[in-house]
Amino acid sequence: MSERWLIRDAELVNEGRRWHADVRVRDGRIARIAPSLAAEPGEQVLEARGRWLLPGMIDDQVHFREPGLTHKADIEHESRACIAGGITSFMDMPNTRPPALDADALEAKYARAAEVSRANYGFYMGASNDNLEHIKRLDPRSAPGVKVFMGSSTGNMLVDDPATLDGIFAAAPVPVITHCEDTPMIEANLAAAHARYGTDIPLGEHPLIRSREACLKSTTLAISLARRHGTRLHVLHISTADELALFAPGPVQGKQITAETCVHYLHFCDADYARLGNRIKCNPAIKTAADRAAIIHALAEGRIDVLATDHAPHLESEKAQDYDHAPSGLPLVQYALQVALERVFDGVLTLERVVEAACHAPALRFDVRERGFLREGYHADLVLIDPARPHAVTRAEILSKCGWSPFEGETLRSSVAVTFVNGNLAFDGTQVIDSVRGQRLGFAR
Repeated sequence: MSERWLIRDAELVNEGRRWHADVRVRDGRIARIAPSLAAEPGEQVLEARGRWLLPGMIDDQVHFREPGLTHKADIEHESRACIAGGITSFMDMPNTRPPALDADALEAKYARAAEVSRANYGFYMGASNDNLEHIKRLDPRSAPGVKVFMGSSTGNMLVDDPATLDGIFAAAPVPVITHCEDTPMIEANLAAAHARYGTDIPLGEHPLIRSREACLKSTTLAISLARRHGTRLHVLHISTADELALFAPGPVQGKQITAETCVHYLHFCDADYARLGNRIKCNPAIKTAADRAAIIHALAEGRIDVLATDHAPHLESEKAQDYDHAPSGLPLVQYALQVALERVFDGVLTLERVVEAACHAPALRFDVRERGFLREGYHADLVLIDPARPHAVTRAEILSKCGWSPFEGETLRSSVAVTFVNGNLAFDGTQVIDSVRGQRLGFAR
C-alpha cells in the first residue's frame, strides 16, 4: 500500500520559481500543491519549514557495474547511495560484462533492477562495431538512448569504424549519447608520456594524456555527424572550456544537440591531483581551474543543459595501482546533489538552475514520463534539502559498495533531510528504508 503524506510549509523549487506551499502525496503521486492544506485522516505530516523541496534528481549517467563487475559495485548498493543523496532515478550505462548490446541483455538488467533497485531505473543500449542491426530494432520506449563510446572503453564498445558510426547516427531510433575522446590522440600522448617517464607516469599527466584536444576533436566529429543526419545527440561529461562554443545556450526544449557535465568538473581541478591522486582519475580528465570556471558559467547560461555524475566506482586497491593500471572513475551519487549545491552557496549558480539541470532537463531530454518536476499528477519523487544543516562526509556513512568517496573529510553546507520515491519515504535523513523499490522509467515516445 502506498503511503499518504502531507509535506507542510516547504520552500518549493521548480520551473524557475521558489515559493512556500504544502504538498499532498497520495497513491505514489503529487496529489495537490497549495498554500495551505489541512491534514486528512490517515496522512503522515512532515513539517518542512526552512527546507527546500526539490524534484528528485535524475542522473542520466551512472555505471553500476552489474552484471559482471559486482565486486566493486552493484545496482542494490549504488541505488541505496542514490536515495541517500536525493537521486530518485538513474540511467545506467551499457559497458558491463556482458555489455548491453541487444534487447535481451537490456531486459536482463531491467529484471535485476526490479528486484533490488531502491531508485527508479533506465538502461542504455550500447553500440559496438557489429550491433547496428540491434540498434535499428530497438524499441524507443525501452531505453533512454544508445551509448556510443567514441573514445576508449571496456571490451567491445569502442566504435571506431567510420561506416558503423555513420550508420548509428543515421538510424538510431532514440537519442545518441556519446563519450567523446579521440583514441589515436590519447594513444600518442600516452606513448610520449611513457617515453618521458617510463612506467612511473605522474597523475598530473592525466589531463595532458587525455587532452583537451582529444575531447574537442571527438566532440566536433559527433556534432558534425548529428547535423548531417538530424540525430538527437547528447554529449556526455564536458570537461573543457574548448568544447563549449560547440553548443548553444538556452532552454533544453527543442534542442537537437545537448551537452552534459558532471559534479566533479564543478568541484575539482588539476591542483587536486596532488591531494587526491587516483581517487579523482577519470575519463575525460579533470582539467584546470579555468576550465572549471568556464563549465560552471556554461551551466549557468544553459549552454550545458544537464548536470549528472558519471558515477563509476572502483575498489581502493584498484585505485592504489600505478598510473597505467589504476582504473578511471569515482563514486559520486551519494553526495552529488549536495556538491552541486555548494556552487549555489558560492553564488555562482542559482538554486533554480541546479534544479533545472539536475531534474527537469534530463526528464525533458530523454522523454521521461511524469517525473522530474513538482507538478500535480506526477510521480512523487521528492527530496527535501536542509540548507542550514552542514554535513561532514565520513567513511562510516558511505553506501556505495566500494566503501570510499572523494569527498571524505569535506563539510558540505547542506544536508539531504528526506527522500521520497514514488510517494514512499525512502530515506529519513539517517537511513535508507530498504522496503522501498523504484520503478522502471517510462519514456514517452
